[in-house]
Amino acid sequence: MSKSRLAASALPFIAAALAACGSPAETPKPQQPPAPAQPPAPAALTRDAVESAAFETAPAPVEGQPARPDPATARAQILLDRANFSPGVIDGLGGDNTRQAIAAFEKAAGLPQDGVLDAEVFRRLTAGDDGRVLTDYTITAADLSGPFIGQVPANLADMAKLKTVGYATPLEMLAEKFHMTEGLLQALNPGVDFAKAGQTIVVAAVAQTDLAAEVAHIVVDKAERSVRVYDAADKLLAFYPATIGSSARPAPSGEVTVVGVAPEPNYTYDPDRVSYDRGDRKVIVPPGPNNPVGSVWIDLSRDTYGIHGTPDPSKVGKTFSSGCVRLTNWDAEQLASKVKPGVRVTFR
Repeated sequence: MSKSRLAASALPFIAAALAACGSPAETPKPQQPPAPAQPPAPAALTRDAVESAAFETAPAPVEGQPARPDPATARAQILLDRANFSPGVIDGLGGDNTRQAIAAFEKAAGLPQDGVLDAEVFRRLTAGDDGRVLTDYTITAADLSGPFIGQVPANLADMAKLKTVGYATPLEMLAEKFHMTEGLLQALNPGVDFAKAGQTIVVAAVAQTDLAAEVAHIVVDKAERSVRVYDAADKLLAFYPATIGSSARPAPSGEVTVVGVAPEPNYTYDPDRVSYDRGDRKVIVPPGPNNPVGSVWIDLSRDTYGIHGTPDPSKVGKTFSSGCVRLTNWDAEQLASKVKPGVRVTFR
């Protein structure tokens, strides 16, 4: 989704508003090792295997070996994503985020809610959407125009020296564009040079579609680590996995409202306004998808709290934040495109 499509309202105070969401629990990605030290690419996963996958229990991981993407799980995750029951990042591996997305889908479909990808869930998913789950994409010169920063600085002071906190590599950019992990993208495209324009690759057939209606109510479930989005008729529009607060700095309780939306926000660390230690100087980090708050900020009426994106989608729902609600960049952008000031946000 183009950031210009976001229903943004001007937030001149946005830098200060972001100060609460950069605790050590949201430390930016560590510096990446040189290319020779990178782990080997995952085993290849064929297009036919994913497209023709029928339900079967995913094989148990082999001890001492990296988990291998499962075709049926990858297919189900893409279908869940397209139905706005987000599994977070699509990896073909499953896990808690996928389990919660399945449970939300089961509830909407009137099925028993156990979060298990069983034969009936798989049947309902594929009956509701029998389209192909993978598609071809040709890498363009625009895709490779960057800027790509090669590595994301580990500390805010170094990050603040950049013009933008861009993607590290074309591989990272393309994986996020299609809601995938880099590992799954590589598995579907063994041996591909993702920095070569004109090359056609296989990607998840996801589309950053608009929600079906304007958002009237957002429910943040702290125990489940999820966000549910409803329209004015209390109809579920979307489900997202989320990282929500921590024991040291829990998310608020009760009801707040949306104040506004800031696409491509900067991030400010101000030691006069926060209690955790990331230095004794005020630092302003420029915008970019690897900014500590990702590609969009939804400001809430509780000072310094918001709903925002993340530089590391694979960690959504699996780590802690400093009170804010963190979604994948694409989920946060989809939500931001349909929220307006005054929308109710209930924390429970």
